[in-house]
Amino acid sequence: MAERMAAIHPTALREYDVRGTVPMTLDEGAAYAVGRGFATRVRRAGGARVAVGRDGRLSSPALEAALVEGLTDSGVDVVRLGLGPTPMVYFAEATLGVDGAVQVTGSHNPRDDNGFKMVLHHRPFFGEDVQDLARMAASRDWTQGSGSVETLDILDAYVDRLVAGYAGGAYRIGWDCGSGAAGPVVEKLVQRLPGEHHTLFTDVDGHFPHHHPDPTVESNLDALKRLVADRHLDFGFAFDGDGDRIGAIDGQGRVIWGDQILMLLATPALAEHPGASIVADVKASQALFDHIEALGGQPVMWKTGHSLMKTKMVETGSPLGGEMSGHMFFAGEWYGFDDAHYAAIRLIRAVHLAGRSMTELRGSMPAMVDIPETRIRVAEAEKFAIVERTAAALVRDGAVVNDTDGVRVRTADGWWLLRASNTQAALTVRAEAGDDAGLARVLAEMDRYLAAEGVRR
Repeated sequence: MAERMAAIHPTALREYDVRGTVPMTLDEGAAYAVGRGFATRVRRAGGARVAVGRDGRLSSPALEAALVEGLTDSGVDVVRLGLGPTPMVYFAEATLGVDGAVQVTGSHNPRDDNGFKMVLHHRPFFGEDVQDLARMAASRDWTQGSGSVETLDILDAYVDRLVAGYAGGAYRIGWDCGSGAAGPVVEKLVQRLPGEHHTLFTDVDGHFPHHHPDPTVESNLDALKRLVADRHLDFGFAFDGDGDRIGAIDGQGRVIWGDQILMLLATPALAEHPGASIVADVKASQALFDHIEALGGQPVMWKTGHSLMKTKMVETGSPLGGEMSGHMFFAGEWYGFDDAHYAAIRLIRAVHLAGRSMTELRGSMPAMVDIPETRIRVAEAEKFAIVERTAAALVRDGAVVNDTDGVRVRTADGWWLLRASNTQAALTVRAEAGDDAGLARVLAEMDRYLAAEGVRR
C-alpha cells in the first residue's frame, strides 16, 4: 500500500479508539497507518506479536487486510483470528502470549462506521496513545520490517473458557444477537448451557437487516420482548454489534438497564469479595451506588468509556465494574475486560444464587423515575465547549456538581447529567428522581441550562 495515502483523519481519533465513517473519515490508508503506528509502539515496548480480529461490518474485511499489511510492514508478527466479537480478541490477547491486539469494529455506531479497538501489554490503548498514531503517520515515524501472518481459530477455546466451572442452573432464555459478531459465540454457547435456549439473528450480516445492534435503545429489543412473551421465557439477553455490551429483559419484557444489571452482579461479587470497590460510570442511578454501599462495598463513580473504566478498575483493585451502556467488566476470576457473553453467564449465576426469578429481582429494585440516556446532536467541534460553559454557569450559581465526567448535578429531587459523547457528535444527558413531579423539576432545571447554550433536548 502506498505510504503517501496512509493518514488518519483527525475526527477519527477518539478518546478510546479510532473510529470514523467509511470511506469519508476512515479508509484502508488509515487502517494501514494504524497498523504501522501500533506495530511501532509494540516493537518499541519490546513486543513482537499482535492478535487481530474483525467484526461483521461490510467494510471490516478490507480494513482488516490493510491493518495487517501495516502491522507486518513495521515488523510485527500477526495472529489473525478472523471474524468474531471484541471480547474474543481481548481473550486472545490475555491468553495467547501476544504483546497486543487490535479489533476492527464499529461497535454500536451506524452501519457505515468502523474503527479499531486496541490493547497493548494487557492495558487499553487510548487517549494520548490514539493521538500518537496520527503523529507517527504524519512524520512516518515507523519501524520497518516484514512480519509473518498465521491464522488461528480460537472460537471454541473462548466458549470453553466462558462455560468453565458454570454454576448457574437451568433457565429458559432468549438471545438476540442483532446480526452482529456475537452470533457465532452465542450459537456455540447455548449448546453448552443447561436449560432451554431460543436464539434470534445469529447470522452475521453487516446490513443489520432486523434491527440495529445497540441494546441501550429500547426499540431494538422489540423482537426479543416478543420472543420472551410468546415462548414464556424466564428472561432474555441482547448484544451490540461487537459483543462487548449486553442488554437484558425480564420475563415480563421489562428492560434491565445497565446500572440494574450491575446491581444484580454486585450482590454475588461483594459476597465473594467483601468490602471491595465496584466501579460504575457517571450515568448510573443513585440506587446503584446506594446498593453497593448497603452491601458493604465501596462505590466508585468514574468516567464513561470502556478504556477509562478498565484503567480505573486496575487502579482500585475492583473485581467488577459496569456502565449504563451495558459494558460489564470482570476482574478476579476473569481478565479485567468487558465481555457481554461472560456477563450473560454471570447474570444467570446471579439469578441462580439469589434463589428468585429475574422478574422478581427486577420488580424489587427501587422505583426511580428517570429519562434513559439521551443523545442530542451537536457539532463535533462544539460538544466539549458546551459542557465547559455549562459547568462554569453551574459553579457561578452555586450548584452541587460532580465533574468527574461532564457535569453531574445533585438537586433536592435527584440528579441530572450533561457530558460530551466520546464516540459521536453529540451531547449525552440523563436525569433521575424519586417520582414524576421531582423528575419534572430536575428536567426543567437541566433544560434551562441547555437552552442557555441554544440546545434543545
